Amino acid sequence: MALRKSGSILALAALLSACGGGGSSSGGGAAVSLPPGGATPTPSPTPVGTTCSLQSRQNWAFDQLDEWYLFPETLPASLSPTPYASVQDYIDALTATARGQGRDRYFTYITSIAEEDAFYASGATAGFGIRLSYDSPSSRVFVLDAFEGAPALAAGLDRGTEILAIGTSNASLQTVTALFAQGGAAAVSSALGPSTAGTSRVLRFRNAAGVETTTTVSKADYDIQPVSPRYGVQIIDNAGTMTGYVNLRTFIDSAEPQLRDAFLQFRNAGVTELVIDLRYNGGGLVRTAELFADLLGRNRFTNEVQSVTRFRTSKAANDETRNFQTQAQSIAPTRIAFITTGGSASASELVINAMIPYHDANMALVGSNTYGKPVGQIGLDQSACDDRLRIVAFATENADGNANYFSGLASSLSNSCQADDDITLPLGDPGEASTARALGFLSGAACTPISSAAAGTIAGQREALSLPRKLLMPAQPTPAQRELPGSF
Repeated sequence: MALRKSGSILALAALLSACGGGGSSSGGGAAVSLPPGGATPTPSPTPVGTTCSLQSRQNWAFDQLDEWYLFPETLPASLSPTPYASVQDYIDALTATARGQGRDRYFTYITSIAEEDAFYASGATAGFGIRLSYDSPSSRVFVLDAFEGAPALAAGLDRGTEILAIGTSNASLQTVTALFAQGGAAAVSSALGPSTAGTSRVLRFRNAAGVETTTTVSKADYDIQPVSPRYGVQIIDNAGTMTGYVNLRTFIDSAEPQLRDAFLQFRNAGVTELVIDLRYNGGGLVRTAELFADLLGRNRFTNEVQSVTRFRTSKAANDETRNFQTQAQSIAPTRIAFITTGGSASASELVINAMIPYHDANMALVGSNTYGKPVGQIGLDQSACDDRLRIVAFATENADGNANYFSGLASSLSNSCQADDDITLPLGDPGEASTARALGFLSGAACTPISSAAAGTIAGQREALSLPRKLLMPAQPTPAQRELPGSF
């Protein structure tokens, strides 16, 4: 049994138990069976007597990459780990060639088993509970979204709020403008402090109504709601047509009952036209993406391909074809508008790509081009060190064989509509620019196509774009920050 996931600007992956093989229902619980006869990916054995010293962890990482990496021809035949100060630095050096080719933009990385398992199960993380974007030319930082049950929303920060100054006390407040002058976006990220419960910062901010506030906000443990209870599911009257709107923040286990509930509402209301808002969704679990596609497949047959997963030739026994599996809550959509940005990656792209062979003439991307990540990872564990190594190990394609959208999905669809991300209005508001343009597409309005060249400006995993703003990312993101880029 393999466990697969599709990460943030990451993508699909297989989550496996550590040293000793065999599947595990941990790692987010995304249990998906491999095809009959398919071998379960298993990490190379840890040498007897190994410790969790830096060099032994680096050597272990090299062995796994040598065995599983999707682009083995790009790996150096040998590379001493000695000059590299961390496991991640060594991994980045090993994958530099593929990164230069745009095929592995920091998608291969080391992370914590415990932290990742907690996030994929329930969205567990620690922070203020906001997603932040920044505009370098104007040196400004804005809130894109605020998570329910987290400290920031309770303190009055929500979509459209501008962060004006940050400090550890009132006396140490530094303006965002000054922070940008000192060190750009990295200085702003650093000023916000580590993602640990109890970390406090004094924030001066201006909300969407123009009211300025200075207050202390403390980071806390909380669970991210994948579908917002405030705006995540709506039925909108679009010029007389009842249209379903669903916004999914991330693909994790706790999203599945929320998606089922949403589509049951749509089915009971007779909804067949949809706006699916994935504008900042960096990805998550493949099993959740597959369920999402199934919920769009009431009129699909079980012999129709949803997606195909392909490993390198030496690991082809792990290849898998996933067909549609209609659910009790599934609907048969007639038209679909997917709202996306450069922050829409991986599992988000998997759902959209799966629909193209069946709905292309009646679906569109709205907003800006997606990130472009048709490859995925397996996760190999070294439990003694709490190390989970995510290695780009496979590519995914749709029923038409499309697996080459490294520059985003805009050029893969017949229809697209360029639109702004209007943070002055709530997500899902019919007047918000992208939502309005999506509703317009559904009702037959003309629009300007998205330029597929937009994705070419994406610098990599550490700067996922939500054009024209960028999503703020720390140098060492937590699992939540990888899957929900911009979250703090």
